[in-house]
Amino acid sequence: MFRVTRRYEFAASHRLHAARLSDDENRRIYGKCNNPHGHGHNYVVEVMVRGPLDAATGRAVDPVQLDELVARQVLVPFGHRNLNEESNFASVVPTSENLAAEICRRLKQNWSSVFPGAWPRLEKIRIAETPRNIFEIRADETE
Repeated sequence: MFRVTRRYEFAASHRLHAARLSDDENRRIYGKCNNPHGHGHNYVVEVMVRGPLDAATGRAVDPVQLDELVARQVLVPFGHRNLNEESNFASVVPTSENLAAEICRRLKQNWSSVFPGAWPRLEKIRIAETPRNIFEIRADETE
């Protein structure tokens, strides 16, 4: 069984602000990330897939198909956007944790249209907001 990781990058901005909290609570919890004008990141997303080696191709996953899926579901919708203005984050604070979960949901929902067989399987998503802030979620931990 092989595990394959593909790395992707996109830039986006956000403001961490929970509508149900007061302005003071938001400033205390999110600090400088609560800037009313937002701030940006160059996100690095790793998509981890697992599967057996295909004897015909010598691969566990077709990287072109994976790249196209990630472009359609992640890079185009979120790249160079203000995440707060995207419908997925209308009622959810666009933290990197929530962004990782949303990316995982999007890939899972569209996975079988690209990879209809039993293999490969989406294993997990890792997203680096900064070199020090890295978040990870397993595919089986999302709906």
